[in-house]
Amino acid sequence: MSLASTSNPGTPAPPADPRAAAHELAQEAKQLSQKVTAEVARVVVGAESVTRQLLIALLAGGHVLLEGVPGVAKTTLSKVFSRLLGCQYHRVQFTPDLLPSDVTGTSIFDRNANDFVLRKGPIFTQVLLADEINRAPAKTQAALLEAMQEYQVTVDGVSLPLELPFLVLATQNPVEQEGVYRLPEAQLDRFLLRIEMGYPGFKHEVGLLKLHSKPVVDVQPMFTPQMIIGLQKKLPGVYGADSLYEYICTLAAESRQHPDVALGASPRAALNLLRCARARAVLEGRHFFTHEDVQAVAFGVLGHRLILRPEAEIEGKNVAEIVREILDAVPVLETV
Repeated sequence: MSLASTSNPGTPAPPADPRAAAHELAQEAKQLSQKVTAEVARVVVGAESVTRQLLIALLAGGHVLLEGVPGVAKTTLSKVFSRLLGCQYHRVQFTPDLLPSDVTGTSIFDRNANDFVLRKGPIFTQVLLADEINRAPAKTQAALLEAMQEYQVTVDGVSLPLELPFLVLATQNPVEQEGVYRLPEAQLDRFLLRIEMGYPGFKHEVGLLKLHSKPVVDVQPMFTPQMIIGLQKKLPGVYGADSLYEYICTLAAESRQHPDVALGASPRAALNLLRCARARAVLEGRHFFTHEDVQAVAFGVLGHRLILRPEAEIEGKNVAEIVREILDAVPVLETV
């Protein structure tokens, strides 16, 4: 019997090799990283590191909290990055008088239809820029909780799914105290990464002045929604040794028993460490992740989740120091 006669056209194709998909993802992601970084640099100077972290969050399918003083281009960078994604985009300026319905939408009476119809709010998009999120009260901030975790919005008792991919880019000013509402722990935990944006440095600031002496650059989309979803689906195929899973869980456990920490990393934080480590690896062009990838994303993932004890804050300790102590306390195991 010939081979041709034994084949069945109706037989489904065998599942794709996850490692082959990871190889493909690594090559594609590295090229995209270089192109996106170069494109962002045409508009925002000195933001290479921040752009890379935004790409990590994009591949890992998580939300980002951009934190920095006024005037360091948080909003500009968010708008440029959103433009590159080629997705639907809405911006909401959070203010103390902003209501939850201003974000989610509400039902209004339509005289023509003689019935109530839903007027969708700006959250029904694919990329939402929540500008100065800590200026809105807790009730309005909570309007984002369901969307960020479950990718749906409930309005008047009706749950409506959001179109994927869905990404929240939120900005906040860490130095202002008047007229702001501190984000609660449940809200902070919804953000995959917290990215700190500092001053650009002298050389970059000079370059910034020169850049703004020229006509404004109009960036063009480099992604599509389908492309982003495809990249995200391949990410779980990025290989990691069993010892790396144990390393991540040990880091989380160490944070919970650190003497200066009142609230340590949750299992969700450990899962986010894994996702971000995989994303960083493929952006480096690798189909496998190592302990170095975990360490590189540790502060962005854990920095906003750890709550320090009051005594530690009085002594002048900060979260960055605590994360470094946690990393130093956990031995690196062999990954091969």
